[in-house]
Amino acid sequence: MKRFLIHLTTAVGLIAFANVALSDGEATLRQGEPITTEPAAPKMNKVENKDVKRVRNYPEQPPTIPHKVRSYEISTNANKCMSCHARTRTGESQAPMVSITHYMDRDNQVLATVSPRRYFCNQCHVTQVDAPPLVENEFTDVEQIIKAE
Repeated sequence: MKRFLIHLTTAVGLIAFANVALSDGEATLRQGEPITTEPAAPKMNKVENKDVKRVRNYPEQPPTIPHKVRSYEISTNANKCMSCHARTRTGESQAPMVSITHYMDRDNQVLATVSPRRYFCNQCHVTQVDAPPLVENEFTDVEQIIKAE
């Protein structure tokens, strides 16, 4: 019984400590809202839809997606991205063709279709939103480092 009371007292003390620590102006996802209320969901930022290629920051960086892809189906049976970016469709769509590396297997053997390991585009390529950065960006491009030396 003593052991149970010690555990219970410790648990109550930890809960009280957590409530005090979180109420002292700490940044939380609830942003000061009490746990008993349901805060309004934050406004979602709009996806950029400029169809302009971005400069890549480092070699082998996957290009970002410069347009909306919200209703695109990418499943084992369909890939909406390939309706414009496939080798056979770029002439009419004017979209850039996916890299030749997407047609290679893990042994660098060229395939007739997109490799299954490169089929799910959203694993590497992402859309961009018009939003202020959440943290300060201190990234330095390799070209700037070379020039500084």
